[in-house]
Amino acid sequence: MSVEKTPNLILVYDIVDDRKRTKIADVCLDYGLDRIQYSAFVGWLIPAKQQELFTKIRRILGKSPGNVQLLPICADDWKKRRVIDQPDKG
Repeated sequence: MSVEKTPNLILVYDIVDDRKRTKIADVCLDYGLDRIQYSAFVGWLIPAKQQELFTKIRRILGKSPGNVQLLPICADDWKKRRVIDQPDKG
């Protein structure tokens, strides 16, 4: 029986290079993060894994232009979030 953990991080990025952006998304998924927007993920990782993920992303990005932000959050902040999620009916 698995216990669902409250997300403790938000990771967002703005990267021009399509190939690198795709690789970074794949790494986020490999670490079990959930995609909430095209370039935004949430999930739960211990701090050592957060650092490991960020190091991998830094390596993938290299010297290419881009902005990546990993924001640690606490359970209280997660509970306070507000969401509008309306499906596309088109």
